[in-house]
Amino acid sequence: MTRLSSYFVRTLRQDPADAEVPSHKWLVRAGYIRRVAPGLYSWLPLGLRVMHKIEKLVREEMDACGAIEVRFPGLLPREPYELTQRWTDYGDTLFRLQDRKGADYLLGPTHEEFFTLLVKDLYSSYKDLPLTLYQIQTKYRDEARPRAGLLRCREFVMKDAYTFDIDDAGLAKGYQNQRDAYIKIFDRLGIKYVIVTAMSGAMGGSRSEEFLALAENGEDTFVQSPGGFAANAEAVRFPLAEPVDWSEVGEIQVVDTPGTGTIIELVEMLNQRYPCADRVWEAGDTLKNVAFMLTDSDGSKTPLIIGLPGDREVDAKRLAAAVEPAIAEPFTDADFAAYPQLTKGYIGSVLYVNQQATQVLGEQREFKIRYLTDPRVGAGSAWVTGANVPDQHQLNVVAGRDFAADGIIDVAEIHDGDPAPDGSGPLSLARGIEIGHVFQLGRKYADALGLQVLDQNGKLVTVTMGSYGLGVSRLVATIAETTCDEKGLAWPRIVAPFDVHIIAAGKDEAVLAAAEELAAKLDSVGVEVILDDRKVSPGVKFADGELLGIPTLVVIGRGLATGVVEVRDRASGASQEVPVEAVYDHLISQIRNELPV
Repeated sequence: MTRLSSYFVRTLRQDPADAEVPSHKWLVRAGYIRRVAPGLYSWLPLGLRVMHKIEKLVREEMDACGAIEVRFPGLLPREPYELTQRWTDYGDTLFRLQDRKGADYLLGPTHEEFFTLLVKDLYSSYKDLPLTLYQIQTKYRDEARPRAGLLRCREFVMKDAYTFDIDDAGLAKGYQNQRDAYIKIFDRLGIKYVIVTAMSGAMGGSRSEEFLALAENGEDTFVQSPGGFAANAEAVRFPLAEPVDWSEVGEIQVVDTPGTGTIIELVEMLNQRYPCADRVWEAGDTLKNVAFMLTDSDGSKTPLIIGLPGDREVDAKRLAAAVEPAIAEPFTDADFAAYPQLTKGYIGSVLYVNQQATQVLGEQREFKIRYLTDPRVGAGSAWVTGANVPDQHQLNVVAGRDFAADGIIDVAEIHDGDPAPDGSGPLSLARGIEIGHVFQLGRKYADALGLQVLDQNGKLVTVTMGSYGLGVSRLVATIAETTCDEKGLAWPRIVAPFDVHIIAAGKDEAVLAAAEELAAKLDSVGVEVILDDRKVSPGVKFADGELLGIPTLVVIGRGLATGVVEVRDRASGASQEVPVEAVYDHLISQIRNELPV
């Protein structure tokens, strides 16, 4: 049996200073992990036991669906990533280094290239396919702002699997097979989750879905409708507004609007100085133009102006996903100085020079400025927008008549109640933690790396691939985040480091003897038991019992004199007294009911 008096664990009474979410706080305080540096954690014995149980469950389902386990190194050469362009597309996210001979390497963020090359080296015929390979391995990504403990790290453990098929029909079948395996994994873990449409990002591919665990502290925002629409906020695409008749809209009118640096101030002034006879000006009547500087992976920079209704803000995460692998940052004062034709706070959709209308932003190629608008800015719609002159705005600016954008960009924040893009009802927003992501990669990596096999007719065809990631270490944090309470962790039995936590509460030798006897009996039949035999007060033991989060807590103390012990359920807090002679059978029955064979 495991004795707490000699086990490598130290609990803390104070929250770690950098803890932002409950899972981070409790995992550190309960002695499951220990911070080494920002985004880097040592796994202590309790934490390893939880992670190993998750790995075991994942392997069971991967093996059951026909996947075969391999393992690649974490240190990888540059060349394959050059062929797929991800050496540059990943940007600063990659950990890059050189060996003593000056050769470039990286710490693997993910392994599509090397799975592809492995199959290319060993397989050459359609008869070898379909094939599914997977690994459970440590990954590395240089997060700009690691936070939330294990939820956003620079080093993490991930399961990644890859399917290889001769055609698209095979890919669809392999994708569904892996998707079904993920459902089984997360169902077995007892996680409440949703499956949402997602962006493929730097991974590429034609189809992408995320598995999101429902969590108030989740970093991912997703939307869903009563009719079944579900998508990550970054993947939502609203339809372009229908054209409207603008024939009765008057000519552009330039008006003075001093001191209106915000949309609220602008709307107040419009209603005071330039009231409409038939309606009240609102924020949604304005078209604000927000300036960003795009930096591509090669370091080149391009100004980007985004026009969107004034009652919306640009969603930073949606924007980042839309422009990836480029990076978008708000214009600085230096940027405005470099582009004096853009007036800070008064950028318009139509530029004015000497009070005469000139070409629209998107057509002024000599300025090298891109102008993209929100899909709500449909042809014929009329707006109030900046005049590109300090303290002035323009009324009656019509899309299609007075300006035209280079294209559409759907990056505005989503509001509760917005109509679902598929017409399935109003959207509601919720938060989640990404725990799995599945992609139909198609032939992106096979094309780049030359993965071909002979088909039934003896002709070379390019293999099509799928990629399937699951965050193993992130699942530890996710389960902790969604099951903990105000007293500490509360693990479901399937991943708990131990099944039973026995507390010997009291100095009486009979108490310790009874606790040891029960622990030894349970241990002999394979029940994972931790015995708190420390010479500390019962209060300390009780506090640690709640903090560690073992599903069943057995307290042997004063009740022993009357022949009973206390059995507590950590998750529900329920407690009952059980006769000493019946407690073994009671615990065995409880464990078997919760962990059916």
